[in-house]
Amino acid sequence: MTAAQADLQIDRPRVADGAALWRIARDSEVLDLNSSYSYLLWCRDFAATSAVVRDGHGVPVGFITGYVRPDSPDTLLVWQVAVDGTYRGRGLAATLVDGLAERVARERGITILETTISPDNTASQRLFTSFAERRGARLEREVLFDTAVFPDGPHEPEVLYRIGPLSAGG
Repeated sequence: MTAAQADLQIDRPRVADGAALWRIARDSEVLDLNSSYSYLLWCRDFAATSAVVRDGHGVPVGFITGYVRPDSPDTLLVWQVAVDGTYRGRGLAATLVDGLAERVARERGITILETTISPDNTASQRLFTSFAERRGARLEREVLFDTAVFPDGPHEPEVLYRIGPLSAGG
């Protein structure tokens, strides 16, 4: 971690963190907000492939959620990344992505990281493009879900970012 992150700690989420993750996602005003129940389940069932960043009091101020794709066990799909507004600008999102990718590569042998990003989310586009550059990894993009498949439209298309190969050593 950097000096700007010195008072923070990154670890795995716990069920008790679910409400804070839901609030951070809601307050981001960028992410698709899932039900509060889904964040509780995520903290229980996908803690091994997710991470939270905590302030000096242990309160979550950022998170990254992901899962290993069942039909592609070498692939980590990053679902959401969010940092509380008062902690933005410290490089926490990049630290979360780097740390989670390294941990899951080491523990589960993943070699590919995937995420989906809507065309208007330039912050996420920069985050994952720079992740690929730091890793010297190939980055492929293609529309995964077009606007027409979303039943609750209007919704921008979701573009799949596929980054790899990754190595356990970063």
